[in-house]
Amino acid sequence: MSVDSTPRNDAQPRHRGAAAATALPSAVRIGLSRVIPELKMFYRRPEQVVLTFSMPAIICVLLGSIFSAKIPGTQTSTGAVIAASMLAYGILSTSFINLGIGIAADRETGALRRLRGTPATAASYFIGKIMLVAIASLAEAIVLVVLGVAAFQLQLPTDVFAWFTLAWVFILGIISCSLLGILVSNFAGNAVSAAVMTNGPAVGLQFVSGTYVPLMALPTWMLIVGSIFPVKWMAQGFRSVLLPAQMVAFEPAGSWEHGRIFLVLAAWSIGGLMACLYIFRWSDKG
Repeated sequence: MSVDSTPRNDAQPRHRGAAAATALPSAVRIGLSRVIPELKMFYRRPEQVVLTFSMPAIICVLLGSIFSAKIPGTQTSTGAVIAASMLAYGILSTSFINLGIGIAADRETGALRRLRGTPATAASYFIGKIMLVAIASLAEAIVLVVLGVAAFQLQLPTDVFAWFTLAWVFILGIISCSLLGILVSNFAGNAVSAAVMTNGPAVGLQFVSGTYVPLMALPTWMLIVGSIFPVKWMAQGFRSVLLPAQMVAFEPAGSWEHGRIFLVLAAWSIGGLMACLYIFRWSDKG
Protein backbone atom coordinates (compact mmCIF):
# COMPACT_ATOMS: atom_id res chain seq x y z
CA MET A 1 0.00 0.00 0.00
CA SER A 2 1.44 3.34 -1.04
CA VAL A 3 1.69 6.28 1.29
CA ASP A 4 1.02 9.79 0.03
CA SER A 5 4.20 11.70 0.73
CA THR A 6 3.02 15.00 -0.78
CA PRO A 7 3.51 17.83 1.76
CA ARG A 8 0.27 19.18 3.12
CA ASN A 9 -0.38 22.91 2.88
CA ASP A 10 -3.06 23.14 5.55
CA ALA A 11 -1.08 25.73 7.46
CA GLN A 12 -0.62 28.00 4.46
CA PRO A 13 -4.04 29.71 4.50
CA ARG A 14 -3.78 30.19 8.24
CA HIS A 15 -0.38 31.83 7.77
CA ARG A 16 -1.73 34.22 5.17
CA GLY A 17 -4.71 35.03 7.37
CA ALA A 18 -2.45 35.75 10.34
CA ALA A 19 -0.24 37.98 8.21
CA ALA A 20 -3.25 39.90 6.96
CA ALA A 21 -4.58 40.27 10.48
CA THR A 22 -1.31 41.76 11.72
CA ALA A 23 -0.68 44.01 8.68
CA LEU A 24 -0.13 47.64 9.58
CA PRO A 25 -2.83 50.17 8.64
CA SER A 26 -2.22 52.35 5.59
CA ALA A 27 -0.65 55.80 5.82
CA VAL A 28 -4.01 57.37 4.92
CA ARG A 29 -5.81 55.51 7.70
CA ILE A 30 -3.16 56.43 10.26
CA GLY A 31 -3.21 60.04 9.07
CA LEU A 32 -6.98 60.30 9.38
CA SER A 33 -6.85 58.75 12.85
CA ARG A 34 -4.59 61.62 13.92
CA VAL A 35 -7.10 64.34 13.03
CA ILE A 36 -8.96 64.31 16.36
CA PRO A 37 -5.77 64.38 18.50
CA GLU A 38 -4.40 67.20 16.33
CA LEU A 39 -7.62 69.22 16.77
CA LYS A 40 -7.54 68.68 20.52
CA MET A 41 -3.94 69.89 20.74
CA PHE A 42 -4.77 72.91 18.59
CA TYR A 43 -7.78 74.00 20.65
CA ARG A 44 -5.92 73.49 23.93
CA ARG A 45 -3.85 76.54 23.02
CA PRO A 46 -6.49 79.29 23.28
CA GLU A 47 -4.06 82.12 22.50
CA GLN A 48 -3.12 80.39 19.23
CA VAL A 49 -6.78 79.85 18.34
CA VAL A 50 -7.71 83.48 19.03
CA LEU A 51 -4.74 84.83 17.06
CA THR A 52 -5.35 82.48 14.13
CA PHE A 53 -9.01 83.40 13.71
CA SER A 54 -8.93 87.06 14.70
CA MET A 55 -5.87 88.42 12.92
CA PRO A 56 -7.07 88.02 9.28
CA ALA A 57 -10.49 89.44 10.19
CA ILE A 58 -8.98 92.42 12.01
CA ILE A 59 -6.59 93.19 9.14
CA CYS A 60 -9.47 92.83 6.67
CA VAL A 61 -11.59 95.36 8.56
CA LEU A 62 -8.72 97.82 8.97
CA LEU A 63 -7.53 97.72 5.36
CA GLY A 64 -11.08 97.62 4.02
CA SER A 65 -11.93 100.73 6.01
CA ILE A 66 -8.82 102.57 4.82
CA PHE A 67 -9.29 101.66 1.14
CA SER A 68 -13.01 102.39 0.96
CA ALA A 69 -13.14 104.34 -2.33
CA LYS A 70 -14.89 102.83 -5.35
CA ILE A 71 -12.69 101.58 -8.16
CA PRO A 72 -13.22 103.89 -11.17
CA GLY A 73 -15.97 102.70 -13.47
CA THR A 74 -17.31 100.09 -11.02
CA GLN A 75 -19.50 99.81 -7.94
CA THR A 76 -16.83 97.73 -6.18
CA SER A 77 -14.64 99.26 -3.50
CA THR A 78 -10.95 98.59 -3.11
CA GLY A 79 -11.84 97.22 0.32
CA ALA A 80 -13.94 94.51 -1.33
CA VAL A 81 -10.98 93.46 -3.49
CA ILE A 82 -8.84 93.20 -0.36
CA ALA A 83 -11.58 91.30 1.51
CA ALA A 84 -11.81 88.70 -1.27
CA SER A 85 -8.04 88.33 -1.39
CA MET A 86 -7.82 88.03 2.39
CA LEU A 87 -8.98 84.40 2.21
CA ALA A 88 -5.51 83.58 0.90
CA TYR A 89 -3.96 85.17 3.99
CA GLY A 90 -6.29 83.12 6.18
CA ILE A 91 -5.01 79.90 4.60
CA LEU A 92 -1.39 81.05 4.85
CA SER A 93 -1.91 81.83 8.53
CA THR A 94 -3.45 78.48 9.49
CA SER A 95 -1.09 76.41 7.35
CA PHE A 96 2.32 77.90 6.64
CA ILE A 97 2.73 79.87 9.87
CA ASN A 98 1.01 77.53 12.33
CA LEU A 99 2.52 74.33 10.95
CA GLY A 100 5.99 75.83 10.64
CA ILE A 101 5.96 76.86 14.30
CA GLY A 102 3.98 73.87 15.63
CA ILE A 103 6.12 71.17 14.00
CA ALA A 104 9.34 72.87 15.08
CA ALA A 105 7.97 72.93 18.64
CA ASP A 106 7.04 69.22 18.43
CA ARG A 107 10.54 68.42 17.23
CA GLU A 108 12.10 70.55 19.98
CA THR A 109 10.12 68.86 22.78
CA GLY A 110 10.76 65.35 21.45
CA ALA A 111 7.12 64.71 20.55
CA LEU A 112 8.07 63.84 16.97
CA ARG A 113 10.75 61.43 18.13
CA ARG A 114 8.23 59.60 20.31
CA LEU A 115 5.75 59.51 17.43
CA ARG A 116 8.37 57.83 15.28
CA GLY A 117 8.19 54.79 17.57
CA THR A 118 4.59 54.21 16.46
CA PRO A 119 3.38 52.90 13.07
CA ALA A 120 3.05 56.52 11.89
CA THR A 121 5.03 57.43 8.77
CA ALA A 122 6.03 60.85 7.49
CA ALA A 123 3.19 60.67 4.94
CA SER A 124 0.58 59.84 7.61
CA TYR A 125 1.91 62.66 9.79
CA PHE A 126 1.53 65.09 6.87
CA ILE A 127 -2.04 63.90 6.25
CA GLY A 128 -3.02 64.48 9.88
CA LYS A 129 -1.53 67.97 9.88
CA ILE A 130 -3.07 68.97 6.55
CA MET A 131 -6.51 67.76 7.70
CA LEU A 132 -6.14 69.91 10.82
CA VAL A 133 -5.30 72.90 8.63
CA ALA A 134 -8.26 72.15 6.33
CA ILE A 135 -10.75 72.19 9.20
CA ALA A 136 -9.28 75.34 10.78
CA SER A 137 -9.05 77.08 7.38
CA LEU A 138 -12.67 76.24 6.57
CA ALA A 139 -13.83 77.76 9.84
CA GLU A 140 -11.73 80.86 9.24
CA ALA A 141 -12.93 81.15 5.63
CA ILE A 142 -16.54 81.16 6.82
CA VAL A 143 -15.74 84.02 9.21
CA LEU A 144 -14.00 86.03 6.47
CA VAL A 145 -16.70 85.41 3.85
CA VAL A 146 -19.48 86.41 6.25
CA LEU A 147 -17.53 89.53 7.15
CA GLY A 148 -16.85 90.31 3.49
CA VAL A 149 -20.49 89.89 2.46
CA ALA A 150 -21.79 91.95 5.37
CA ALA A 151 -19.24 94.77 5.34
CA PHE A 152 -17.81 94.90 1.81
CA GLN A 153 -20.63 93.57 -0.37
CA LEU A 154 -18.79 90.49 -1.58
CA GLN A 155 -20.92 88.20 -3.75
CA LEU A 156 -21.27 84.50 -3.00
CA PRO A 157 -20.86 82.21 -6.03
CA THR A 158 -24.08 81.86 -8.02
CA ASP A 159 -23.39 78.74 -10.09
CA VAL A 160 -21.86 75.29 -9.76
CA PHE A 161 -18.72 76.18 -11.71
CA ALA A 162 -17.93 79.09 -9.38
CA TRP A 163 -18.41 76.91 -6.28
CA PHE A 164 -16.20 74.25 -7.86
CA THR A 165 -13.52 76.85 -8.54
CA LEU A 166 -13.72 78.08 -4.96
CA ALA A 167 -13.34 74.49 -3.71
CA TRP A 168 -10.29 73.47 -5.74
CA VAL A 169 -8.47 76.75 -5.14
CA PHE A 170 -9.16 76.30 -1.42
CA ILE A 171 -7.97 72.67 -1.36
CA LEU A 172 -4.82 73.19 -3.44
CA GLY A 173 -4.01 76.32 -1.45
CA ILE A 174 -4.22 74.40 1.81
CA ILE A 175 -2.04 71.55 0.52
CA SER A 176 0.65 73.76 -1.00
CA CYS A 177 0.92 76.15 1.97
CA SER A 178 0.80 73.32 4.52
CA LEU A 179 3.66 71.51 2.82
CA LEU A 180 5.63 74.76 2.71
CA GLY A 181 5.12 75.12 6.46
CA ILE A 182 6.29 71.54 7.06
CA LEU A 183 9.30 72.17 4.83
CA VAL A 184 10.34 75.37 6.61
CA SER A 185 10.04 73.68 10.01
CA ASN A 186 12.96 71.43 9.08
CA PHE A 187 15.29 74.41 8.97
CA ALA A 188 14.22 75.85 12.33
CA GLY A 189 16.09 74.85 15.46
CA ASN A 190 13.17 75.68 17.74
CA ALA A 191 9.73 77.27 17.82
CA VAL A 192 11.12 80.79 18.25
CA SER A 193 13.31 80.60 15.15
CA ALA A 194 10.39 79.01 13.27
CA ALA A 195 8.19 82.01 14.17
CA VAL A 196 10.77 84.33 12.62
CA MET A 197 11.20 82.14 9.53
CA THR A 198 7.44 81.98 8.87
CA ASN A 199 6.01 85.32 9.96
CA GLY A 200 8.61 87.44 8.16
CA PRO A 201 8.12 85.88 4.70
CA ALA A 202 4.36 85.72 5.26
CA VAL A 203 4.12 89.48 5.76
CA GLY A 204 6.20 90.12 2.65
CA LEU A 205 4.08 87.73 0.59
CA GLN A 206 0.91 89.61 1.55
CA PHE A 207 2.20 92.77 -0.10
CA VAL A 208 3.62 91.25 -3.30
CA SER A 209 0.64 88.90 -3.71
CA GLY A 210 -2.09 91.53 -3.66
CA THR A 211 -3.75 90.71 -0.35
CA TYR A 212 -2.74 93.80 1.62
CA VAL A 213 -2.56 96.06 -1.43
CA PRO A 214 -4.46 95.49 -4.72
CA LEU A 215 -2.28 94.21 -7.58
CA MET A 216 -3.14 97.25 -9.69
CA ALA A 217 -1.15 99.42 -7.27
CA LEU A 218 2.01 97.27 -7.30
CA PRO A 219 5.12 97.91 -9.40
CA THR A 220 6.06 95.35 -12.04
CA TRP A 221 8.90 93.79 -10.09
CA MET A 222 6.58 93.02 -7.17
CA LEU A 223 4.10 91.40 -9.55
CA ILE A 224 6.87 89.18 -10.89
CA VAL A 225 8.04 88.16 -7.41
CA GLY A 226 4.49 87.52 -6.21
CA SER A 227 3.68 85.34 -9.22
CA ILE A 228 6.34 82.84 -8.15
CA PHE A 229 4.53 81.89 -4.95
CA PRO A 230 1.11 80.29 -4.38
CA VAL A 231 -0.44 83.12 -2.32
CA LYS A 232 -0.91 85.41 -5.34
CA TRP A 233 -2.70 82.67 -7.27
CA MET A 234 -4.93 81.72 -4.34
CA ALA A 235 -6.00 85.34 -3.91
CA GLN A 236 -6.68 85.64 -7.64
CA GLY A 237 -8.79 82.50 -7.61
CA PHE A 238 -10.86 83.77 -4.70
CA ARG A 239 -11.38 87.13 -6.35
CA SER A 240 -12.65 85.38 -9.49
CA VAL A 241 -15.65 83.95 -7.61
CA LEU A 242 -16.32 86.60 -4.96
CA LEU A 243 -16.12 89.75 -7.09
CA PRO A 244 -18.28 90.89 -10.04
CA ALA A 245 -17.21 89.50 -13.42
CA GLN A 246 -16.18 92.93 -14.74
CA MET A 247 -13.42 93.13 -12.12
CA VAL A 248 -11.35 90.80 -14.30
CA ALA A 249 -10.31 93.92 -16.24
CA PHE A 250 -8.23 95.02 -13.25
CA GLU A 251 -6.17 91.82 -13.11
CA PRO A 252 -2.62 92.20 -14.52
CA ALA A 253 -3.29 89.65 -17.30
CA GLY A 254 -6.84 90.87 -17.96
CA SER A 255 -8.03 87.32 -17.22
CA TRP A 256 -8.69 85.19 -14.15
CA GLU A 257 -6.21 82.60 -15.50
CA HIS A 258 -7.89 79.62 -13.86
CA GLY A 259 -5.73 77.17 -15.80
CA ARG A 260 -2.52 78.84 -14.63
CA ILE A 261 -3.80 79.05 -11.06
CA PHE A 262 -4.37 75.28 -11.08
CA LEU A 263 -0.95 74.51 -12.59
CA VAL A 264 0.97 76.74 -10.17
CA LEU A 265 -0.82 75.47 -7.05
CA ALA A 266 -0.53 71.85 -8.22
CA ALA A 267 3.19 72.31 -8.94
CA TRP A 268 3.80 73.76 -5.47
CA SER A 269 1.82 70.90 -3.91
CA ILE A 270 3.71 68.15 -5.76
CA GLY A 271 7.09 69.81 -5.33
CA GLY A 272 6.41 70.53 -1.67
CA LEU A 273 5.43 66.92 -0.98
CA MET A 274 8.55 65.55 -2.64
CA ALA A 275 10.78 68.00 -0.76
CA CYS A 276 9.11 67.24 2.57
CA LEU A 277 9.42 63.48 2.16
CA TYR A 278 13.09 63.90 1.24
CA ILE A 279 14.27 66.18 4.05
CA PHE A 280 11.70 65.66 6.82
CA ARG A 281 13.41 65.18 10.20
CA TRP A 282 11.77 63.43 13.17
CA SER A 283 14.30 64.92 15.58
CA ASP A 284 17.16 67.41 15.66
CA LYS A 285 19.51 64.52 14.91
CA GLY A 286 17.60 63.50 11.78
